[in-house]
Amino acid sequence: MSNSSNYYSSLLRLCCETRNLTQAKKLHCLIIKSLENPETFLYNNLINAYGKVGNITYARHVFDKIPQPNSFSWNTMLSAYSKSGNLSTMQEIFNTMPNRDGVSWNSLISGYVCYGSVVEAVKAYKLMMKDGVLNLNRITFSTMLLLVSSQGCVDLGRQIHGQIVKFGFGAYVFVGSSLMDMYAKMGLISVASQVFDEVQERNVVMYNTMITGFLRCGMVKDSMRVFHGMKERDSISWTTMITGLLQNGLEAEAMDLFRDMRREGMAMDQYTFGSVLTACGGLVALKEGKEIHAFIIRSEYNHNVFVGSALVDMYCKCKNVRYAEAVFKRMTNKNVVSWTAMLVGYGQNGFSEEAVRVFCDMQRNGIEPDDFTLGSVISSCANLASLEEGAQFHCQALVSGLISFITVSNALITLYGKCGSIEDSNQLFDEMNFRDEISWTALVSGYAQFGKATETIDLFERMLVQGLKPDAVTFIAVLSACSRAGLVERGQQYFESMLKDHGILPFSDHFTCMIDLFGRAGRLEEAKKFIITMPFSPDSIGWATLLSSCRLYGNEEIGKWAAESLLELDPQNPAGYILLSSIYAAKGKWSDVAQLRRGMREKRARKEPGFSWIKYKSKVYIFSADDHSSPFSDQIYAELEKLNHKMIEAGYVPDSSSVLHDVEDSEKMKMLNHHSERLAIAFGLLFIPHVQSCVNKIKTQHAPEVNQDQDFLRSGTVMMPALQEYH
Repeated sequence: MSNSSNYYSSLLRLCCETRNLTQAKKLHCLIIKSLENPETFLYNNLINAYGKVGNITYARHVFDKIPQPNSFSWNTMLSAYSKSGNLSTMQEIFNTMPNRDGVSWNSLISGYVCYGSVVEAVKAYKLMMKDGVLNLNRITFSTMLLLVSSQGCVDLGRQIHGQIVKFGFGAYVFVGSSLMDMYAKMGLISVASQVFDEVQERNVVMYNTMITGFLRCGMVKDSMRVFHGMKERDSISWTTMITGLLQNGLEAEAMDLFRDMRREGMAMDQYTFGSVLTACGGLVALKEGKEIHAFIIRSEYNHNVFVGSALVDMYCKCKNVRYAEAVFKRMTNKNVVSWTAMLVGYGQNGFSEEAVRVFCDMQRNGIEPDDFTLGSVISSCANLASLEEGAQFHCQALVSGLISFITVSNALITLYGKCGSIEDSNQLFDEMNFRDEISWTALVSGYAQFGKATETIDLFERMLVQGLKPDAVTFIAVLSACSRAGLVERGQQYFESMLKDHGILPFSDHFTCMIDLFGRAGRLEEAKKFIITMPFSPDSIGWATLLSSCRLYGNEEIGKWAAESLLELDPQNPAGYILLSSIYAAKGKWSDVAQLRRGMREKRARKEPGFSWIKYKSKVYIFSADDHSSPFSDQIYAELEKLNHKMIEAGYVPDSSSVLHDVEDSEKMKMLNHHSERLAIAFGLLFIPHVQSCVNKIKTQHAPEVNQDQDFLRSGTVMMPALQEYH
């Protein structure tokens, strides 16, 4: 072998390492110019280089130029076709080979395995056995075991295991690791453990494989036993253990192990940082997350896209969106995971408009969304009750084909449910080929939010008949439906079945639903008894719910108890003062109303004014109570006056008892009639030509006196799209 062949071969190996096709071509030109008859050794290195940089045409051209190709030439060309996926030409080369060895057979089998041709791979393996067992080696068995584990072929796996033992390959660590991995992936962890115990000389790879298998099956104690039994651990051992603890819901234990890893001085990679940052997010451990961030800045992974995405996700889960934004903006490279982390973070922290903006920026940067990204931005539109933008994303899902993903379909069902288009939600649900618990819960919640109690309960019962397991969110929707329909006993049965039949521990929202269930039905004494027997005291929403029912039924005694409890829990919450004032005002106790107002001023409890908005022609119109700032005020108030007359003619009697001012009845009627939500509805009726049905997010807890009025108004008119009230 000449020095020039060695020199050019070393340069070609560099081209392989850097996958530099241009340099490989330049070297090829130089070889042609400088060497009249290159050696076969050099030709083989050229074939290898072109194969590894992905230019199979050039590799074949070089191969055809070799005067007398040797076994290495044939195997190199065969391997290139095997890795490129050109299986028909691979088989053709294999068939024309003058001599075949174990490398040839392994390349053939590997090509079929890598590209999912199960039948052909098994056929090639059987032909190899017939050709002579001397060709068998550890690569053969590990390749076949990879096929078995990816396809879940248990019987074939057992047959290959038998052949491994028969031909004496069971003692090889490389083969043993593949066997263990195969059995663990197919859930046969006891067999995997048996293989592990039978291998005398185990290396770190075997230990890591066994740990992974135990963690995949949720056997944390066994994985810890193997981990602590290792004489030597590498960074993969530590990272595998940290990741596995995290995947089994043991974030605190994962953090502790990360600290031990640091004390041991082990090298950390992107996967280590990604796992421990996920643990910080799960524990909302902002302090620890910042410390790890500082450690990352001093490492080589500061600009790693995987680590950057994990940092964004961690800060968002720790409710620190400002830090997440800073990390995101400094990232030099962003992929779909990075953009999705920021988008989801905005959505989870209540910045839905920002989430939609990030999605649009992502597309402008040429990043195509996946199903999770698209589902997330649709969920943000649902939170905004923005039917227009949500419908556009629905079109994108149809065009891109992402509609077939259940994450996208579930998000769309939620969107249409929250925006009141319950028929569209139902149609999407019916068109789905596969439905999971989230699909059912999304539709159940949509019916509940739309006020269709009977349909909600019927759908929930159908869900149970289908054998699907409801979750905590499903029960919130069902209990709310029972409350709206006045089905107290049935609601109690569902509440009791949560823990008894479904193993779901009720939390504060479920208890609040039960308080509302009793309160709406006027069974305030039962609501009080229920609260007394609760395992914990209600939160501010629970007390406000009871207080609102007391206002509705004029129960001063329980109302005072609820108000005092609410103000003790949250002295600056205006709901306690306002709702109790309503009770006093209804009974004409204006001195008590005045005393409560003084208390509000002393405690600096401020009632924020309510606003309602409606979107029309891409512009948002905002209204407050008795608002005359709109250029269309005259038309709006005229339309509202017409609606009021129609309502009164239909039998509507305004409830002025909750107006907290000692004024004439006519003035009270004006206060009720000019509520911000009514103004927005009147605007919609005037200017939106094709009004579509849409239930909108309306928050009226700060003005409970309008609930009955607006409900009556909605029953006589079609709901406006994109109407929302906030405070």
